[in-house]
Amino acid sequence: MIWVMLLYHVALAIAGYRYEKKLEGFADQLALPAVPPFVSVMVPAHNEEMVIERTARALCSFQYPPDRFEVIVVNDRSKDRTGQILDELAQEYPMLRPYHIKPGEGGGGKSAALNKGLESARGEVIAVYDADNTPERTALSRLVATLCSDENYGAVVGKFRVINAKRNLLTRFINIETISFQWMVQAGRWHLFKIASIPGTNFVIWRHVLEAAGSWDEKALAEDTELSIRIYETGKMICFMPIGITWEQEPETWNVWVKQRTRWVQGNSYVVIKFVKQLFKLKRKRMVFDILYFFFTYFVFLLGVLLSDVIFVLAAFGVVKLSLNGPYVVIWLLAYVLFIVEILVTLEIERTELTWRNLFVVMLMYFTYSQLWLYLVVRGMFLQLKSTLKKEKIVWYKTDRF
Repeated sequence: MIWVMLLYHVALAIAGYRYEKKLEGFADQLALPAVPPFVSVMVPAHNEEMVIERTARALCSFQYPPDRFEVIVVNDRSKDRTGQILDELAQEYPMLRPYHIKPGEGGGGKSAALNKGLESARGEVIAVYDADNTPERTALSRLVATLCSDENYGAVVGKFRVINAKRNLLTRFINIETISFQWMVQAGRWHLFKIASIPGTNFVIWRHVLEAAGSWDEKALAEDTELSIRIYETGKMICFMPIGITWEQEPETWNVWVKQRTRWVQGNSYVVIKFVKQLFKLKRKRMVFDILYFFFTYFVFLLGVLLSDVIFVLAAFGVVKLSLNGPYVVIWLLAYVLFIVEILVTLEIERTELTWRNLFVVMLMYFTYSQLWLYLVVRGMFLQLKSTLKKEKIVWYKTDRF
């Protein structure tokens, strides 16, 4: 199972590389319709005074006809200066429309905030950004132009990069992880199977498709993954278009990172369990493969890696002896090399990221950052089971900013 997953991700990395080559010069061919669709850019925010001004200014500065978009920042019961900052900026930017949710009215998390904002949105296209994002000025126009280029597209997602990548070793790990994820899991799947997932930020979706899918599931922590499956069920596709770029802040301390990634595991395990039950009822059969991929990643692959690690450690200390003869050291070294190669392929796509320093970081990742995934998955699944049994209400789980 470990080798199946390794080889599958190598195939995805190569496919992502081929997709990037296919897109060379594509930005010059993109053009908005003569009358661009009106876009409502929505941002859920809760106690974001540290980053919200930079984000709001970036969103209001898109190279998109200023009379054809609005920016709705949903200020959900913030207790800091988030609301005040937004009201001041609204005097400067006519397209900025702060939406204030008062105490007692909100607090249901990101999905609930987005559903609230949707009620007042005027756009036929909805764009979503996180409160810590600084999108490039061309991002919105490129995503919308792609959305309008094919009637089969229900949504288009762009690429996100780490703005604080060089802060410390943790942010370097995260930077490499996000690059690899996007060029393997996003670009690779799109190139091979025409499947992509909404990442929670930097995406656009037709409003009628969003409403047909049932908007955001307020019980889902991983609202992006959950919504992605329902979009495909409407008969539409999600296109990955990496030339629409946003920059986002990532955790700079291990404590914040563990909380964030545990929440992601909780959300994804909820999605897997929800749709595994409906597996044979899904209209789009390609999504059956995608759900099984998540199932194998979070359940079967996890068990395989745990067993492998335990056997490796026990054998290394002489506690157990393998009775089955085989070139295990060679096999392990080959797996290690494959891990490095598949990540270096994705780093080469970004060009500026293929450095000697990043090579050493990747070599270190295998033994440290990647192994922590085991702890996160076990912890996240335990907390999700506990939350389900207690029927706990979804609340804001906001990543701390720096």
